[in-house]
Amino acid sequence: MIGVKKIPDPERQLAYLAYVNRENDFRHHAYAEEMKQYRLMQAGDPEAVEESRRMMRRNLTVALSADPLRNVGYLFVANITITTRFAIEGGMDAETAYNASDMYIRKMDVCRSVDEVMELHREMFAWFTGKLAGLKKETVYSRPVLRCMSYIDQHLHTVMRVADLADAVSLSPAYLSTVFKRETGVSVSEYIMRRRIDTACNMLRYSEYSASQISEILAFSSQSHFIRCFRARTGVTPFEYRQRHYDENIEAARRVSGGRSF
Repeated sequence: MIGVKKIPDPERQLAYLAYVNRENDFRHHAYAEEMKQYRLMQAGDPEAVEESRRMMRRNLTVALSADPLRNVGYLFVANITITTRFAIEGGMDAETAYNASDMYIRKMDVCRSVDEVMELHREMFAWFTGKLAGLKKETVYSRPVLRCMSYIDQHLHTVMRVADLADAVSLSPAYLSTVFKRETGVSVSEYIMRRRIDTACNMLRYSEYSASQISEILAFSSQSHFIRCFRARTGVTPFEYRQRHYDENIEAARRVSGGRSF
């Protein structure tokens, strides 16, 4: 297990950070289920708001504090930390994303009930989703390509063939391959691999899954195949990537929280 470096008052100031670092390793939810809300948000899909509300409700069973209001506050900050990073990776300007996070955390700080925090969480997730939806509209893809992209994101844990995607969008494999390459600039298989590597990067940042577990979850043929593909596209091994971004992840979490104590 990767250890958190000691910083002032870790029990209080960064209590939520332990949650951020192990959130997706809780036995309560499978990784794919937990990450669905962030993928939908990143795609600008309105369904993200309801999915996030559902997962937030379920996560209330995770006791980070005996005080219900403080507990939901920890969950809110943990969620917006990850939301902010996914939003930036989805194309949102970093300063805009961080400023929004600061604003919503300040709003959360004056909430006086669990229901108030939950409603603010819904508002926050809807805002990020709406902004990312606007960004997506700036890059126009045809409906079949958009449906294909959505199918890929929903099936990263399975082995996918072009024929499967073609069936899903009611096109021939050859025609889909041509249209997809023309609009995106990459082949279907390369796009699938990039999405798998992007997801692996997030898993390495936000969970404690091992390389072998990630390779299995993302349907790589073997751990060695996963490591080889990962290194070819990032220039480092999964282990090196996790080490490199771990301190960065802690600093981002502290920045989003504004160094506040709960």
